[in-house]
Amino acid sequence: MVINAADTAWVLISSALVLLMLPGLALFYGGLVQRKNVLSSMMHSYVAMGVMAVEWVVIGYSLAFGEGNWFVGGLGNVFLRGIDAYSVTGSIPTYAFVAFQGMFAIITPALISGAIVGRVKFKSYIAFIALWGLIVYAPVCHWVWGGGFLTGEALDFAGGTVVHITAGMSSLAILTFLGKRRGYGVDSLKPHNVTLTLIGAGLLWFGWFGFNAGSALAANEIAAVAFISTLVAPAAAGLTWMMLEWHHLKYPTALGFSTGVLAGLVAITPAAGFVTPMAAIPIGVITSFICYEAVEIKAKLGYDDSLDAFGVHGVGGITGALLTGVYASVGATGLLLGNSGQLMTQFEGVIITIVYAISGTLLIGFVIQKTIGLKVSESEENIGLDKTQHGEAAYNL
Repeated sequence: MVINAADTAWVLISSALVLLMLPGLALFYGGLVQRKNVLSSMMHSYVAMGVMAVEWVVIGYSLAFGEGNWFVGGLGNVFLRGIDAYSVTGSIPTYAFVAFQGMFAIITPALISGAIVGRVKFKSYIAFIALWGLIVYAPVCHWVWGGGFLTGEALDFAGGTVVHITAGMSSLAILTFLGKRRGYGVDSLKPHNVTLTLIGAGLLWFGWFGFNAGSALAANEIAAVAFISTLVAPAAAGLTWMMLEWHHLKYPTALGFSTGVLAGLVAITPAAGFVTPMAAIPIGVITSFICYEAVEIKAKLGYDDSLDAFGVHGVGGITGALLTGVYASVGATGLLLGNSGQLMTQFEGVIITIVYAISGTLLIGFVIQKTIGLKVSESEENIGLDKTQHGEAAYNL
């Protein structure tokens, strides 16, 4: 095919928008932790840019999108072999496609860091995301987008399954090896700076337009559908979360609104190019209710998902994937248009992904635990990971 300049420009801009989500995520998570772990938390997002970008061009892209089998891509594109400046994917240069998909590979493992802040060794985190990108992310990406057994079957426009379900379920699984933070349920572990979190939420929402609308891989009507859905769903979800807090806590919080916005962004991701703006509203509202309850029930279940990576990304991704099977009406049909089979396909894809993400993460966690160890010592946790892992402090007052 012939390269289209407008499509190429849009995908390149979208790639840059997705990368901006990493500083956004760093600020979002960094504001939520205690002061002694700010830099450590933010470094989890930033170092993913280095580790995953290199891994992606060396082997990750080949495993995800190379010609392979039903489960994983082959090694034909290792070191981007077979791709040059004149290679074309669809209507854009293949290098642009590689770059755009690479941004997804970068941010997905960084999402997991929200569950484990303040407890994990930095070198172990690096080893974890590198292995996770190869063992969990690349195969699931291949299943859904790269020609695997779910390609053309399960609807996932921009990563509800590939990104959020894998990250959310892996967040829950890795806690098996880390346990709870010291003082969890006893001491105050409140966010140290919600202002940073609000700025991060704004950057995430801004970058998410590239995340979702860029997944059309063209400057066309589907990109416009995804763009407006990405505006409407998180808006509805943020308002819903705020109203729920207003009812239960008697006041709306900035943290609650931003968390609701994030849940709405997660949920609309698989649906963005498949639903109308009017369908995006109930997707945001329903997901906000479900994620709100998932976060609330955490204390009763007794697991310490520090920044609700599972409660927002895992639960939100599952909800969004299933609701895509209900509301799809653009380029696909869902339950409301009489296609109950699509909802069943979505459910099957969700279950398979959950089982695989948990299994792969448990395997990786076990290997790291038995070799270099995962969790910092009790004294290091008390002092804080900024000083013990990086020799720095976020605030020198």
